[in-house]
Amino acid sequence: MSRVAKAQLVKYSRLAHSRGLTAAFGGNLSIRRGNMVFIKATGAVMDDMTAEQTAVIDMSGRQLSGVRPSSEYRLHLAIYRLRPDVKAVAHLHPPYSIVASTLLEGELPIITPEAEIYLKRIPIAPFRPAGSEELAEVTAEALRNADAAVMAKHGIVTVGETLREAFYKAELVEESAKLWYLSRKV
Repeated sequence: MSRVAKAQLVKYSRLAHSRGLTAAFGGNLSIRRGNMVFIKATGAVMDDMTAEQTAVIDMSGRQLSGVRPSSEYRLHLAIYRLRPDVKAVAHLHPPYSIVASTLLEGELPIITPEAEIYLKRIPIAPFRPAGSEELAEVTAEALRNADAAVMAKHGIVTVGETLREAFYKAELVEESAKLWYLSRKV
């Protein structure tokens, strides 16, 4: 089980970087298996992540592996606690979504039929410091009735039953942000 979870984290971390959804040390992904959460380790770079750079924590945040979890582990845990249906979380830093969060309040507009089908709505959570309990709380609340949220001046979070699902929802959020932004220039 852990080998599969780690392989998925590596695959989608590298894919997120190659598709421009995050850069440098930014972003983190996680998968929940029962009471255990597999999450990118602190300091790992998504572009060259390895299975050894996967931390394992329990739902209380206790470290179960020899690797420290991402500083955003509180965010992931808050979402899993609020949404027991969620088995994977993608937190990324795509540029158009971040720009949109500085220009919009409330929600990112849904433009495409795919975004309407798979996301329905994209709330924008208010700014809170990265890695903080406050950020975890406001973002989890934004995801109470949504599968995607933009975090003001920070990035996005998407959820799913699988990491594949969460990842492709993240692409739809960034596509929505890009289309919205480009439509402003017309």
